Amino acid sequence: MYSFNVNGIRAIHKKGFLEWVNNAKPDILCIQETKAQVEQLPDELINIKGYKSYWHSAEKKGYSGVAIYTKIEPENVIYGIGNKIFDIEGRVIFIEFDKFILANAYFPNGGRGPERVAYKLEFYDELFFYLEKNYRERKGVIVVGDYNTAHKEIDLARPKENENNTGFLPEERKWIDNIINLGYTDIFREFNKEPGQYTYWDMFTRARERNIGWRIDYFMVSNDIAKNVTNAQIHNDIFGSDHCPISIELKI
Repeated sequence: MYSFNVNGIRAIHKKGFLEWVNNAKPDILCIQETKAQVEQLPDELINIKGYKSYWHSAEKKGYSGVAIYTKIEPENVIYGIGNKIFDIEGRVIFIEFDKFILANAYFPNGGRGPERVAYKLEFYDELFFYLEKNYRERKGVIVVGDYNTAHKEIDLARPKENENNTGFLPEERKWIDNIINLGYTDIFREFNKEPGQYTYWDMFTRARERNIGWRIDYFMVSNDIAKNVTNAQIHNDIFGSDHCPISIELKI
């Protein structure tokens, strides 16, 4: 199971996206920041051989959006959380299976000011409340995607310089604590506790060449099925976006 903020599906399509999918062969691939309406996409992107795809785009063209490609047909697909202020931005899509539900989310970036930080934290609240209310008692939950927050100092190259910047604000980091306290595991850190493990680099400063990055993409797995995860990786050898893919192996 893979997750990848592609920073524009049409842009990454020109950089070998389909070849990568065919080589990686994920059973499920969650992508964020698609920046496209389905009608703007070629058929070869919508209907990759062997996969069904589900898309939740923002009303605003060229902005936000999430999608899931899956080889395993889900029992149910849910587009958004039923709150228009988030759903018009194409922030989350769910696919449900017998033993777990998977939420693919593109969490808001708080970079445009205090009101967007508040919007971001409200989205965290609403998404996890939705999952707690509707699913946690009866099946496992996986929430994957670009969280737009580095949790701990180990999760970014320059923590001291970013203490007052969105993405590493105390209130944002506390929300990751809250998620873990709800009974979720940041599954990558169960397998790799080393520094320098990042999933995002600023393109304009060529930060990737120096590995001046942030780990802001996560698989948060409910504790009841965390034991079923046998591996978790960051694929920082894959290019084409300002993020790189992350993956887990789940046996359930």
